[in-house]
Amino acid sequence: MYITALVCMCLVGSGLTCVYRSRFRGIYPANMEHSMTTQARGATRVLALSTTAFTLMFAVWLMFGILGVPIQKEFGLTDVQLSWVSAVAVLNGSLWRLPAGILTDRVGGRLVTIAMLFLTAIPAFFLTRVGSYGALLVLAFLVGFAGNLFSVGIAWNSAWTSKDRQGFALGVFGAGNVGASVTKLLLVLFPAIISGTAGHVYFGIFDGGWRIFPAIYTVALIATGLLVLFVAPRQDRIAGAGKPIGEMLAPLKHVRVWRFSLYYAAVFGAYVALAAWLPKYYVENFDIPLREAALLTAIFIFPASLLRPVGGWFSDRFGARRVMYWTFGAMLVTTGILMMPNGHLVIAHPDGTQSSHLAYAIGLVPFVILVFLLGCAMGIGKAAVYKHIPEYFPDNVGSVGGLVGMFGGLGGFALPPLFAYTKQWSGFPSSTFFVLFVLTAVCAVWMHLTVVHMLHENSPTLARHLEAPADATASR
Repeated sequence: MYITALVCMCLVGSGLTCVYRSRFRGIYPANMEHSMTTQARGATRVLALSTTAFTLMFAVWLMFGILGVPIQKEFGLTDVQLSWVSAVAVLNGSLWRLPAGILTDRVGGRLVTIAMLFLTAIPAFFLTRVGSYGALLVLAFLVGFAGNLFSVGIAWNSAWTSKDRQGFALGVFGAGNVGASVTKLLLVLFPAIISGTAGHVYFGIFDGGWRIFPAIYTVALIATGLLVLFVAPRQDRIAGAGKPIGEMLAPLKHVRVWRFSLYYAAVFGAYVALAAWLPKYYVENFDIPLREAALLTAIFIFPASLLRPVGGWFSDRFGARRVMYWTFGAMLVTTGILMMPNGHLVIAHPDGTQSSHLAYAIGLVPFVILVFLLGCAMGIGKAAVYKHIPEYFPDNVGSVGGLVGMFGGLGGFALPPLFAYTKQWSGFPSSTFFVLFVLTAVCAVWMHLTVVHMLHENSPTLARHLEAPADATASR
C-alpha cells in the first residue's frame, strides 16, 4: 500500500517531465539531441524530482479535504470546526512561501527540498496517533508546512531553465497540484481502505482507518527525500548567491506584485479551497457516497492541475495578460451559474392567488460539468499568473514568486471558513460560488482598469482619437 502511494507520485512527476523533454527536443535540431549539455540534463532531473516531490507534498497538504468526512464523524465536529482543520493546514502552507523562495535563491533548491520533505514526515507520523480535536488542529497546522514547497520548486526550476522555456517548465512543475487528488484516487481505487483497516495496527506503529493515509505519506515523504538526496545534481544552481536580503525584497514595493498576488488567490487559493470543500459539498447536497464524491472532486482537480502546462504554453504564445482575460471570463460565467440556488419564480395575482413559473435546478451532471470547466480555467490561469514573474522580475523569482504563492495559499486558508460562514448566514450551500464570483470580479476589474490606464498612459493621442465623436472626426 505504501509503495502504491509512492509509485503514484513518481508516475505523475515522470509523466509530466516526459512532456517537458519532448518539448525540449522539439526546440533543438536533431544533431544536437545527442549532445545535451550538463545543464540541460540537470534541468530535466530538477524538473522531474521537484515535480514528484511537489505532487507528494501537495497530497499531504490537502489530505484533510477527503478525510474530513470520517474525521468529522469520529470527533463529532461541526461544519465550522471541520473547516478550520483544512484552513490551518493551508495557512501554514502559505506563511513560509516567501522565506522559502528567498532561501532557495540563496542556498539552492536541492537542500531546501530535502529538508522540507523530512521535516513534514514528523507531524505526518504523529497524525496517525492523534486523539483529540485540539491535537488534530496543531498537527494539521504542522503538516500544512508541506505547501511551502511550491515557491521552492518555482525558484529552483527558474534557476535551471532558460527564459524561452520558463513558462512551459513552470507549468509542468505547477501541475504537481494534481497531488490534491492522490488521496481521493487511493480511496476510489481501494474503497475499503478506511473501513477495512479501522481498528488495526500495522507494524506495531500505524493505526488503521483514516489514519492509514498519513501513515502512507510518512513513508512516501522519507523515500522521496532520499530520492532527491541521491539523484538531484549535487552542484546546484543558485540564482541569488551573495545577494543582500534587502535587494531581494526590493521588488515587493511594486503594486504590480500585489496585484499578481490577488490574481493567484483567485485561481490557486480558490482551487485549494474547492479541492478541500467539494467532497463534503457533494455528499451533503447530492446525497452520494464518499467514494463517488472523491471521484467527482478529482474531475475538478485534474484539469485544474494538468492544464497548467497548457496555460504556460498559451502564455508563451499569446501573452499572459490575454490568457488572464480568458481565465477570468470563464470563471465569472461558471461561478455565476453555480451560485444560483435551485428555485422558481412566484407570481402573486390580483385575486390573491399565487403561481410558480420557470422552475430550475442544477442537477449533479450539470454541476459536475460546470465545476470541470471552472477547473480548466483555474489550471490555465495559474500558469499565466506565474508567467508574469520571470518577465517582470527575472532576478527575484524566489522572493516575488514566494510572495505571490503565499497570498494564493492564504486565499485557500481564508475561503473554506468563509464558505462555512456564508452558508450559515444565508442558508444556501451555493453561496460558496457567490464568494468565488465576487473574488473573480474584483480581480478582473482591477486587471482591466490597469490595462486601460497603461493604454492611456502610453498612447494618449490614440486614446483621445478613439474617444472623439464620429461626426467631428468626419468633418475634419
